[in-house]
Amino acid sequence: MNTTLDFKMVDAIIDRNGTEQKNLITILQDIQTDYHYLPREILEHTAKRMNIPIAKIYSVATFYENFSLVAKGKYIIKICNGTACHVRKSMPILNKVREFLKVSDENPTTEDMMFTVETVSCLGACGLAPVMTINDKVYPSMTPETAVELIKQIRAEEKEG
Repeated sequence: MNTTLDFKMVDAIIDRNGTEQKNLITILQDIQTDYHYLPREILEHTAKRMNIPIAKIYSVATFYENFSLVAKGKYIIKICNGTACHVRKSMPILNKVREFLKVSDENPTTEDMMFTVETVSCLGACGLAPVMTINDKVYPSMTPETAVELIKQIRAEEKEG
């Protein structure tokens, strides 16, 4: 995850995709892949480079749920609360993960910017419920304990690496 603003990287993304407005979503996706969110300064730079009003870029960035204007952690944890997962006790998993990481719905990202915890309506893996993803990798049949162990493992790997 990029922590400093790299306008040359953004220029390379724009150059690769083209400055036509039809390419805006792809460009925003590529930027978000690198930053895990869409920094304001980068959006302003993108607007100038593409000759698109900043209001248009913000309307696209706020319309689609996948885009975020708020910085997120290196690891995005999504806990499903769809019907199948909810019935199979996804809420205790969410509560335990939030408690362990000391985050909340209002403040979903850890202070060290390592983890962001989100709930989603459905991850499309109902047969594996309850399901959690970390950076889009699916973890099936979760329990509060296995979720915390997985987070501990990631932290340990980060310290080693």
